[in-house]
Amino acid sequence: MNRLVQFIKESYAELRKVVWPGRDDVISSVKVVIISTIVFAVILGLADVFLLLGVQAIFK
Repeated sequence: MNRLVQFIKESYAELRKVVWPGRDDVISSVKVVIISTIVFAVILGLADVFLLLGVQAIFK
């Protein structure tokens, strides 16, 4: 039980040392994630369409 209490105390002490990101940092990171997700979705969608057209052209 002492080890558990010690672990919790040390974890709390480490969390106090963490430098949490500010609101602006979080918002800019979210923008990057959303934009990159959209870009990759468009790229994969176009690749899917072109591969589908290629397969259809071969097997018709």
